[in-house]
Amino acid sequence: MDIPRIFTISESAHRIHNPFTPENLATLGRALRLEPGARLLDLGSGSGEMLCTWARDFGITGVGIDMSPLFTEQAKLRAEELGVADRIRFIHGDAAGYIADEKVDVAACLGATWIGGGVAGTIDLLAKSLNPKGIILIGEPYWRQLPPTEDVARECDANSISDFLMLPDLLASFNDLNYDVVEMVLANQDGWDRYEAAKWLTMRRWLEANPDDGFAEEMRGMLTSEPKRYAAYTREYVGWGVFALMAR
Repeated sequence: MDIPRIFTISESAHRIHNPFTPENLATLGRALRLEPGARLLDLGSGSGEMLCTWARDFGITGVGIDMSPLFTEQAKLRAEELGVADRIRFIHGDAAGYIADEKVDVAACLGATWIGGGVAGTIDLLAKSLNPKGIILIGEPYWRQLPPTEDVARECDANSISDFLMLPDLLASFNDLNYDVVEMVLANQDGWDRYEAAKWLTMRRWLEANPDDGFAEEMRGMLTSEPKRYAAYTREYVGWGVFALMAR
């Protein structure tokens, strides 16, 4: 069980697998007014930076589940590095359908709502692990401006314009699901640059170390095309944020 190889290579040096900076994560933790001992569940936990730093800074406990063996191992090492391995547990597995054994105070899925078949399904899944007055965190892209054509949308890694909403419409969609939006932290362009541009050096180093790998030709093509594509499309059209929701 693993995620596509392109991600395990290009994001192997990432601690955060979305456009958030460490400062964004810290801001989000403070915004949620986390208390020591609060229990968190993170579906699609990646390399564990959110759970690990929040355990260190806010005293929370938690469980993270991710399909990538590499990222899960990195998360465990990060927990040991920060001295929080006794409070945070990481599981290599499929987060789809995962329900916590004990109700949690915060249930999160940041940038992986395919786990529940989309935003609504992921919210329903997270709610099954949540205390009645708990908070759901959803990390999701949105259009900063509508692409003029479907081709432009596809260059933004969307299948179509309808894949993403404008920010006001995304917020309204949570209301339609009978949830209050109680906080949000949005990625800025520095966060996007750190997420995307950091991949390029990782890809270049991998190509230097693996010139005869069967994946090298595809990787070379991506390294050649990605900087221009990102600057022309994703950077201009796509936003990303984490939205804190509470059921009515």
